[in-house]
Amino acid sequence: MTEATPSIRVARKQGSAERVRAYLESHGLAEGIFTFEQSTKTAQMAADAMGCELGQIVKSLVFVVDGRAVLALVAGDKRGDTAAIAALQGGKKASFADADLVREATGYAIGGVSPFDLPDDLAVLIDESLSRYETVYPAAGTPSSMVRMTLEQLLGIAGGRVAAITQ
Repeated sequence: MTEATPSIRVARKQGSAERVRAYLESHGLAEGIFTFEQSTKTAQMAADAMGCELGQIVKSLVFVVDGRAVLALVAGDKRGDTAAIAALQGGKKASFADADLVREATGYAIGGVSPFDLPDDLAVLIDESLSRYETVYPAAGTPSSMVRMTLEQLLGIAGGRVAAITQ
């Protein structure tokens, strides 16, 4: 690890909402951000707040495969398939990352992990079942915010590999 890496991580820890807003502004998508009084920390809470189908919520789940963090963007009505995620990353086993590793790997806290402005070396897998929807709602950096966007927009700016990663 280089000495520059920790300073990048510190910068990413601060101002998650502002960080996501600036990133989305640079892509012309900031008008899609919604902030709520209530928490949108769970997929069901997010769907209730937004008034959309549960599957349209994009859960950002961080797994660990062979000591490396992997971000899985999963439809709200699905569960991440740890065996599929591990296999796609060339590993034998995937498990959920703890809160500290989630923050370290993404710069976001659990409940507000956004698929935007992530470290370049973070692997991103995208649930192919999201293709059922034209409009999806990933987190916007806090446990009470989301962004409305098309699936095409999400794929275009989040990057990653679309695959069968859910049960």
